[in-house]
Amino acid sequence: MTVRRAVLADAPAIAALYRLSAWHPHIHTPQEDLAFFSERMLPHQTVWVIEDGQGAVAAYAAGVEGWLNHLFVRPDAQGQGHGSRLLDQVRTGAGTLQLWTFQGNTRARGFYERRGFVAVEFTDGEGNEEKIPDVRYEWRR
Repeated sequence: MTVRRAVLADAPAIAALYRLSAWHPHIHTPQEDLAFFSERMLPHQTVWVIEDGQGAVAAYAAGVEGWLNHLFVRPDAQGQGHGSRLLDQVRTGAGTLQLWTFQGNTRARGFYERRGFVAVEFTDGEGNEEKIPDVRYEWRR
């Protein structure tokens, strides 16, 4: 497995992986998702990917200025430590890190809580695009 910085050419694979998430409702078309990753995320955030043994993107993490905005692992690659590796990479050099996840996503919540994140804010989802109740987590070194 290789951990590396993402490049623009990774956008289609990252967008496809994002769409595999069971917890993220598809409120945008695949083309809109690809444009988001190509035009907004990859040029303006730090994005890391893990490649599997065949060179395909198995997981990615994206963030900026103390925020982890995305951490997704391909369903067939889950349980192999990819999420932990990416989270460790993102936390390198950070004093604090914040993120949002959906309240009902108990798997993600457990993942972050086991790694020292603490829930600091709960909302009814009115402020997020998906309109799903969410929770903000914070981690401090």
